[in-house]
Amino acid sequence: VQLQASGGGLVQTGGSLRLSCVVARRTGSNNGMGWFRQAPGKEREFVAAISWNAGRTDYADSVKGRFTISRDNAKNTVSLQMNSLKPEDTAVYYCAVALRSSSFTTTQAVRYWGQGTQVTVSS
Repeated sequence: VQLQASGGGLVQTGGSLRLSCVVARRTGSNNGMGWFRQAPGKEREFVAAISWNAGRTDYADSVKGRFTISRDNAKNTVSLQMNSLKPEDTAVYYCAVALRSSSFTTTQAVRYWGQGTQVTVSS
């Protein structure tokens, strides 16, 4: 299964970016999907996730109210709208497909990882 993430880039503090991830096969349509990030020298951390039918979403406390996750099962995509970006949001962002249909918050729940996309927020 191939997950292709896009949308990263360089933005100033307070700016916005939208990340998207396309799953190459229909594997993800019945699975939870989400985003994690990893800053230099730090462990990969949970950002946001969404259940298979978008009935439940979960967010890390650090991004609540600023980030919004969504999915389009017809297009096998999951997106992350990031607003009011801060320098501490700088990281490589990874999309993920879960082992199960529910939302999730841990790396142990991930079945497939996408390649990362760099997000850099300048101060």
